[in-house]
Amino acid sequence: MKYKKSSFVIVLFGGLLLAGQLSLAQVRLPQLIADGMVLQRDARLKIWGWASAGEKISIQFRGKSYKTITGADGKWMLTLPAMKAGGPYTMDIRASNHLMLHDILIGDVWFCAGQSNMVINMERVKERYPEDIRTAEYPQIRNFFVPTAADVTRLHDDLPPGKWMAATPANVLGFGAASYFFARKIYLQFHVPIGIINSSVGGTPVEAWTSAEKLKQFPEYTERLKNFQDSAYIRRVMSASFEKASVATGKGPKNGPEENPDAGMNGPIRWYNPEYVPEQGWHHFWLPGYWADQGVRGLNGVLWFRKEINLPAGVSGSGARLFLGRIVDVDVVYINGIFVGSTSYQYPPRRYIVPVGVLKPGRNIIVVRVVNNTGKGGFVPDKNYQLIAGETVVDLRGDWQYKVGQVFDPSKNPPPSTRLVMQNEPSGLYNTMVVPVTNFAVKGVLWYQGEANTFNPAAYRYLLPALIADWRKQWHQPDLPFLYAQLPNFMEVQYLPSESQWAELRQAQLKTLSVPHTGMSVNIDAGEWNDIHPLNKKDVGERLALLAQKIAYADQKIVSSGPLYQSAVVEENLITISFSNTGSGLFAKGGGELMQFAVAGADRKFVWAHARIQGDQVKVWSEDIKQPLYVRYAWADNPEGANLYNKEGLPASPFSTED
Repeated sequence: MKYKKSSFVIVLFGGLLLAGQLSLAQVRLPQLIADGMVLQRDARLKIWGWASAGEKISIQFRGKSYKTITGADGKWMLTLPAMKAGGPYTMDIRASNHLMLHDILIGDVWFCAGQSNMVINMERVKERYPEDIRTAEYPQIRNFFVPTAADVTRLHDDLPPGKWMAATPANVLGFGAASYFFARKIYLQFHVPIGIINSSVGGTPVEAWTSAEKLKQFPEYTERLKNFQDSAYIRRVMSASFEKASVATGKGPKNGPEENPDAGMNGPIRWYNPEYVPEQGWHHFWLPGYWADQGVRGLNGVLWFRKEINLPAGVSGSGARLFLGRIVDVDVVYINGIFVGSTSYQYPPRRYIVPVGVLKPGRNIIVVRVVNNTGKGGFVPDKNYQLIAGETVVDLRGDWQYKVGQVFDPSKNPPPSTRLVMQNEPSGLYNTMVVPVTNFAVKGVLWYQGEANTFNPAAYRYLLPALIADWRKQWHQPDLPFLYAQLPNFMEVQYLPSESQWAELRQAQLKTLSVPHTGMSVNIDAGEWNDIHPLNKKDVGERLALLAQKIAYADQKIVSSGPLYQSAVVEENLITISFSNTGSGLFAKGGGELMQFAVAGADRKFVWAHARIQGDQVKVWSEDIKQPLYVRYAWADNPEGANLYNKEGLPASPFSTED
């Protein structure tokens, strides 16, 4: 028996080895070369993949045959000639195995990258654009969303698994909102298939999207990049343990209440249980708002909020929708003791479906457990806070109760500088989410990023041009159109001229227009003071499409941008500002006087100024500055009232004449 068993093991091992060898011989394609893909028209097309060394590969496409042999490294590549727009087509790939790709279109492909405002999908903005979603029947618009992957140690050959999706009312919910509105406008203008490759990750800096080779020219990254080549360093920082605050999932701690430092999850009755009776230590809280503004200073930890509401008869027979605006940072929500939803970070809108039977006539209890790690925790103002159950709408703003469940001790958290978060590190996303795409021919690039670099806007002046040059080199397209979204208005309004890192970064973006074949959409009217992820993605996408029409599609007649600062001339106490992109003429949107202009003398102390339009110029002055030298326009985090536009309805970019 022992002999037979050993023989079986040997045969089994031999069979597995043979199967492994056979599997190695199978042709494998990159994620982008797949059913439903869009290939770039009027460009030589690379089709590539992997197989065994020396394996013969043949491709049949549109009646022509292409052949090659795999190299010693197991890689192969074929180049197809440029083709006109059309489809759908099939592609037949033969080697030791046979692959057939279906529903292939030839049109224009746009690589869309950046951080969360490029990620945000149509589902996130569905309340704002219900009709756009309902009518999203565009089978020739295709989207490939790249899942997040990061690695600072090496270049990757392929993307994480993904698939091409055609625009339908169901599928479009997963499309990036800005990129979808861009694609739709381009498609309706030119009626060719449009492919969107959305490779974006929230909260990531520009240097993460740039190659290590390019970043070596900047001394501030030299040491960090050198460390990435040290495997011992990588192991050390990756294995470092960091104390994390536990976040309830709605089911409580797995190993008993004694292991959870949150008082609300301990005791005989947990605080979300409808049988729990609030006792000493509960305080009033006016929602929405931050607890730092309502008597609790400098607290990061866990706070519990509860509110009792009365509902009419009949509510238990149907489900409901619960809107809790935005919460900083993490929330877990219960109604009548039943878990109804949770969100793990601060930015998404809180929209929860309340199942049938959770609500009841009469008294109902809503409990929200909020975990805040840094900064001001609480409920973001000017958002939607209501419960909708059939015809019943309950406004949830107003008086709630709260109690602190846990206080985080900052001394127990190591400094962030000791951490290695690969998606935020130099080259960490370039290696994984850019390089694998560079064989795939594209029409151009859309870029929406910058929020993560506002802490050092001066560096953005050379980092963004470096990224553009880097990507053009990798795609072997020195004139690759590169279109980017300027940061919109955000944060509190300031009523006096002030310094602003967001304004400085917008200036860096404006300066990048000196790079040939670039375009910048101005979005200073498309933001929200209380949300770094504003919902208005249609204006952003369609303004990028206007730039594409001019730069990528050579429509020189179109007015593709709002007014852009060109020059300033000082004449005694008056400064004359000249602009490009004035279109049919300048005007003050909404009528009245131009707003958000400020002037300064040699001391650079800015004061509000008068401004009037004269032809395609703006004259700026102030009685308080007898010898003005500098002008700023819309120079603030959130320059409320900035109203210089061209008559095509496009806003002027913020600017400073200081450089």
